[in-house]
Amino acid sequence: MRLTILGGGGFRVPLVYGALLGEGSGDDRSGSGVGGDRGGSSRITHVTLHDPDAARLSAIASVLAEQASGVPDAPAVTVSTDPGAALRGADFVFSAIRVGGLEGRAVDERVALAEGVLGQETAGAGGIAYGLRTVPVATDYARRIAALAPDAWVINFTNPAGLVTEAMSRLLGDRVIGICDSPAGLGRRVARAAGADPEEAWFDYVGLNHLGWLRGLRVAGRDLLPRLLADSEALGSFEEGRLFGADWLRSLGAVPNEYLHYYYFNRETVRAYRSAARTRGAFLLDQQAAFYAAPSLKSWQATRSEREATYMAGSREVAGAGERAADDLGSGGYEQVALALMRAIARDERATLILNVRNRGALSELDADAVIEVPCLVDANGAHPYAVDPLPPHAAGLVTTVKSVEREVLTAAAGGSRAAAVRAFALHPLVDSVAVARRLVDGYTRQHPGLAYLNRK
Repeated sequence: MRLTILGGGGFRVPLVYGALLGEGSGDDRSGSGVGGDRGGSSRITHVTLHDPDAARLSAIASVLAEQASGVPDAPAVTVSTDPGAALRGADFVFSAIRVGGLEGRAVDERVALAEGVLGQETAGAGGIAYGLRTVPVATDYARRIAALAPDAWVINFTNPAGLVTEAMSRLLGDRVIGICDSPAGLGRRVARAAGADPEEAWFDYVGLNHLGWLRGLRVAGRDLLPRLLADSEALGSFEEGRLFGADWLRSLGAVPNEYLHYYYFNRETVRAYRSAARTRGAFLLDQQAAFYAAPSLKSWQATRSEREATYMAGSREVAGAGERAADDLGSGGYEQVALALMRAIARDERATLILNVRNRGALSELDADAVIEVPCLVDANGAHPYAVDPLPPHAAGLVTTVKSVEREVLTAAAGGSRAAAVRAFALHPLVDSVAVARRLVDGYTRQHPGLAYLNRK
């Protein structure tokens, strides 16, 4: 089988290839699954990297060659700056594009922080700006996939993942599935804190991408979450417990996705980010520039380790959460979710994964086509969301509001409507003024040539 990676010059591509080689943490070295099954029809035998930046493609291809050294039957790798050539014949398409690069992310952060609002790449003003830049490009790729590889399954990791998945689903239907490693990581940490094996647990998780809550942890029919919430010491043993604090988790009766820290502690986070020497995007831009200037597997590993260690550093500083746990620094995140998803579809081996899919009645608060993040049963026919209990009012309010913001972004991207873009910013819970929303649209369109399309009322 053939896998095409859109954004193939991206920094995290070696994680995906490493998983295919069976080198990721928590991997299956028995030879089963998409990355194994030596000689089997469900094995990925060829990986095509597509990126408009030939230099980045070359850098990543050199790292992948080092990874594959000495590995029997390693998937062949080719590179292409031509999207048509890259997509023809693909069985799976992995979308991990970054429109505007890290330079664009740094701009998103600066413009928002200058207005006193959050500039994070998926939440708040930064996420909206990123979505406005990305949706038109992702939609164009979806059109190409529909024409050139109509039977391919598309796995979307491009951020904002839920928004981009919904945009692509309007052309690809249920053949596009969004993934994120945050819910899986949260589930593992909570299960271990509760003394349970994550592989044996059912996670009652529901929401949107980067806006969800773990409401139950069931093992052998018993919900272990209430006992965990009552144990302050156990809550202090994992990242979300330290980020949010035991009292707030008990008030919610759930464990939020780490990105909800931007909502629950917004003022403190914005203050910390404004006082930082540089934004997260600027840090990553400088860090990765050094890697791409002299790429090697060793330098990639060192750069990735530093990246993981500093993840959400601002929020952890605000909460006094300390350093990240060693268990959270290794691989085994989104690349393993992607591998598990491909395995379930290609081999028709049923699996339950938390994914971004069209609602189809699973969550009563939203319409059928709204992309949500919930546990799904995956088989050869794709991902099927399990029905979930309604959200409590406080969570329902956030989810429906942020979904309405996403829909305004889609409207703006489809018709070039500046008014829709202003509404997207103004309606977001983390933007506190219509006047600020208008200045954000003005600021972003000045900084990003790719937003020149927002020229209609």
